[in-house]
Amino acid sequence: MSHSDSPVVSRRTLLGGAAVAVLGGGLTAAVGAPAAGAPPRPGAPASGPVDGRAVHAVASRLDRDLVELRRDLHRHPETAGEERRTSAVVARRLRAAGLEVRTGVGGHGVVAVLTGARPGRTVAYRADMDAVPPGDQFGGGTRPAHLCGHDLHTAVGVGVAQVLALLRDRLTGSVVFVFQPAEEALAGAAAMLDDDLFGRARPAEIHALHCGPFPVGQFVVTPGSGLPGQDRGVVTLTGPDATARAQQLAAAINALGTVSPPATPADLERLVTDIQTPDGPLAEFVFMRAEAPDAAGPPEVRISYRCWPEQRYTGIREEIRRLANSSGGASVSFRDTPFPAMLCPEREGLALQRHLRQNLGAARVARLHAPVPFNGEDFALFLDRLPGTYTFLGVRAPGAGIETSAPHFGTFDPDERAIGYGVRAMAGWLARRTHG
Repeated sequence: MSHSDSPVVSRRTLLGGAAVAVLGGGLTAAVGAPAAGAPPRPGAPASGPVDGRAVHAVASRLDRDLVELRRDLHRHPETAGEERRTSAVVARRLRAAGLEVRTGVGGHGVVAVLTGARPGRTVAYRADMDAVPPGDQFGGGTRPAHLCGHDLHTAVGVGVAQVLALLRDRLTGSVVFVFQPAEEALAGAAAMLDDDLFGRARPAEIHALHCGPFPVGQFVVTPGSGLPGQDRGVVTLTGPDATARAQQLAAAINALGTVSPPATPADLERLVTDIQTPDGPLAEFVFMRAEAPDAAGPPEVRISYRCWPEQRYTGIREEIRRLANSSGGASVSFRDTPFPAMLCPEREGLALQRHLRQNLGAARVARLHAPVPFNGEDFALFLDRLPGTYTFLGVRAPGAGIETSAPHFGTFDPDERAIGYGVRAMAGWLARRTHG
């Protein structure tokens, strides 16, 4: 995710998390893990389908190494378009696991295919790899840093691939692993699609996780919801008092906004509540940013905004044009079309919700009912072509302030146990989806 005020088309920041009871215990509570001391199921064949018990047994051997992988990537952050080292590390591990690997897809993207021993469906899983540049960090960062959790996402993706590769003889169908560059710049998904991403293995659907300030090990599904897109425009004024009129116009355009970014932990907690409230205060919104010129700058107003639902863009553009025309001597230009919203299909999202609740229990699974207004995702471009799911993975440590698990904040410090939870959940889910 990227900061909404970045000059690059960007969108993500504060992925909301639920202020609910903190998950206790360790990874034995993960998807499908056996209860302490539980005996093997009678008559369960060693060569049966991939199930939660098999996933947990394999993942337990990888937990420590995946945490070390995340820490290594964290020490070497690479921003959009610069993910050379990260992609090389990922490709090396996937080849060692026996996957068919392509590199250099859409820049530094990595695509790896795992083919199971039994015929079935092909599904895909995406993990993003780039770090957050200084300009997109809350708190005045001065160098690139993994403050959005992409290092953790990459570790989860590698872990899922390794787990399923070790269970290949029991796996049905195929899984395409997509390690995407340049997500923070909203450029990587388009570049990979333009580079024939799915030319060799066309999946029926695609899935992804993203960090959020939920209790570690909690999953928040998004059926029928998602994240807003983004529109941009420029209003240029002419005349002797153009700068003063531009400043007044910027104030009038900003007044179209209905929401403001959270400034305090209490604001973050309120945001978390609002995005989980059906028909709540964020069922519709406009997040507006109109930059007024200073005295020395050109007399123009630069506009960047998000809205929900997506159909509101047409009306907002008309209102901006009306305000500009009333200022006199103004011309308005917008990008051809707004960057699309990420709208998650309801059918697949509800299927994932049922799957996780059956394996985790209802207390570990929540549902998003409204988008976070200040973020976006170029995973939207994948969901425009394929059905799938996008799920938030809780990374908030027990007792930690919410600001430690809010992406793009300088205080972002995720609980690394989330890696193991994500690996187990997604390995089990993908294995299930290859069956149809």
